[in-house]
Amino acid sequence: MKEYTTEFLRNVALVSHGGAGKTMLAEAFLHATKATTRQGKIDDGTTVSDYDDEEHRRKISIYSSVIPIEHKDYKINIIDAPGYTDFVGESISALSVADGAIVLVDAVSGIEVGTELAWRYADEFNLPRFVVINKMDRDNANFEEAYAAIEAFVKARGKRAIKVHLPIGEKTDFKGVVDIIGMKSYMGDGNTVAEIPAELMEEAEKAHFALVEAAAEGEDELMEKYLENGSLTDAEMVRGLEDVVYAGEFVPVFCAAGGHEIGAIALLNDIIDLLPSPLQAIKRVAQGASGEEELNPSDAAPLAAYVWKTTADPFVGKVTYFRVYSGSMQADAHVWNQTKSADERASGMHFQRGKESIATKVIHAGDIGSVSKLNVTSTGDTFCEKNHPLTIAPPKFPAALYRVAITPKTQADAAKITPTLTRLCEEDMTLSWENDHITHETVLQGMGDQHVDVALRRAQSKFQVGLDWHEPKIPYREGITRKAAGQYRHKKQSGGSGQFGEVHLRIEPLPDADFEFTDELVGMNLSKSYLPPIEKGIKATMERGAFAGYPMNNVKVIVYDGKEHEVDSKPLAFEIAGREAFKLAVQDAGPVLFEPIMNVRVTVPDANMGDVMSDLNTRRGRVQGTDSEHGSTVIVALAPMAEMTRYTTQLRSITGGRGYFTMDFDHYDIVPTHVAAPIVEAHRKEMEAKKEE
Repeated sequence: MKEYTTEFLRNVALVSHGGAGKTMLAEAFLHATKATTRQGKIDDGTTVSDYDDEEHRRKISIYSSVIPIEHKDYKINIIDAPGYTDFVGESISALSVADGAIVLVDAVSGIEVGTELAWRYADEFNLPRFVVINKMDRDNANFEEAYAAIEAFVKARGKRAIKVHLPIGEKTDFKGVVDIIGMKSYMGDGNTVAEIPAELMEEAEKAHFALVEAAAEGEDELMEKYLENGSLTDAEMVRGLEDVVYAGEFVPVFCAAGGHEIGAIALLNDIIDLLPSPLQAIKRVAQGASGEEELNPSDAAPLAAYVWKTTADPFVGKVTYFRVYSGSMQADAHVWNQTKSADERASGMHFQRGKESIATKVIHAGDIGSVSKLNVTSTGDTFCEKNHPLTIAPPKFPAALYRVAITPKTQADAAKITPTLTRLCEEDMTLSWENDHITHETVLQGMGDQHVDVALRRAQSKFQVGLDWHEPKIPYREGITRKAAGQYRHKKQSGGSGQFGEVHLRIEPLPDADFEFTDELVGMNLSKSYLPPIEKGIKATMERGAFAGYPMNNVKVIVYDGKEHEVDSKPLAFEIAGREAFKLAVQDAGPVLFEPIMNVRVTVPDANMGDVMSDLNTRRGRVQGTDSEHGSTVIVALAPMAEMTRYTTQLRSITGGRGYFTMDFDHYDIVPTHVAAPIVEAHRKEMEAKKEE
């Protein structure tokens, strides 16, 4: 692959609802530009961008992959992003390093949930975009219907749709596209250029007129010329359209059939003409030594490159994908990782095309490349020059709210669990893990069941670590609601010296502190030297739980009496007596379970508001209020964590995938008796079973 400088580059993310045909469109681009000798197929597992075993198994894209296309002396970095909601993190990463987005819409299904999500994220990055009505060769494909739906969708979001392609035929007769700008037909993949069919001429001229008007809006000079002459040249039209498309005012609409390569070349021509190069793209900023700096997409500027993706490859090691925003990267040079404050050597520098690595000596400003075998770099880091520190902020990712508890399959896996989970989370910004100090479980959080399943399979295939998962325990806490007393005598006599200890104590709720231990001993019944073992026994019980197996806090303990034996009393005897006296006192102190209550914000389409509210009520949720936000309703509620463990899946099913939510810990509250009773009973049975063992 030859070198391309900044003005000859285009970085474009392909985004859509799952199954709209992004991967096959990327295949069509490759084959139509002679980069591959035959077009791959998803069912055969032969596509360039879906090369991972997991993607072959599921027949969907899971990871975003870069497909550089060379066309007309330009290089177009197509980033094929997954459409399935669980892998939205990959789409966000892809959009964050793109300068334009192509939103694919299935010609039969039209606007779907994933289309709305992709649009929303493209809005967040303020990207100019195309809409492509894909799969025009499907049985029920209808261009006009799909276009009308897109026009309404785009208009509702403050932009205007405009036709740049018209289909020649539909369904099985879909043969090519009419390009309205140049008023030419591109038959098949687009390498055959022909005149416009007579039956489409009137419609093409009408569309051409609309395009000229849109282009004239781009510049005052063009508007004057248009009003004077009633038309614009092709070059002027492209110039005017560039302005209105870059500004996001107009959204050009195209048509294609990726599976049969129809429309591929015509679309690539328009990507070059109407989507910005890194020079014209939205300016990026980085945090410098003295505040924010605007990055200049020039090789001569100081280096700033953002790491947007890392993958572990069993053969190559770690592969780091980055985009150069300013400056350039040279092979074998040293770069400074500002995020980790570490020097890295960029020895093997490449352009990736799916899993194929094309070696390169230099990566110019604006380009996307990869480097293998770096030591400390992970996703979200910034490369720069050590004497000119710059930090590019990573994009915002949605919170991962699907929690699972992880257990190792074997003893050997147990030793590797921490480094493996850390590496998985370094690669994927929407995965996170923690050790829950209350339930003593290792908890992994992802975007949904598919996401977590893929991560665990990855642990097995890439790191050879076997992990199982189950629903995590809820971090309940035990507490008491009133004062009570308890006493216990521990006495054990077996040949030789025995064990003896008797403890009398009182307990009471302590709202503002976790634990307080004191005594009111008078006289000589019990020596104060036995207080530390008594406290030790009580503390151990509070950590393990006195009645339900969960930690207890907010308790004050007062030891007021007891008995000792000059021969048989030992610290261990008092540790046991203190523990048992405490458990007896707890039984009389109105013991309760406390549960974590979460502050939940659910964003749903207005039409689903009633269903979501009534579902929250069944989850013991208390709705606090609602806000409205861009045609959606935001429901704010307090709900117990125990009821929200699988809410991700449930909310998707109620709202057809359109609803999403965020959740933060708010406070602990008492668990209602009818909910607490089975938890306590389950713990009692578990303890009895252990005793019998």
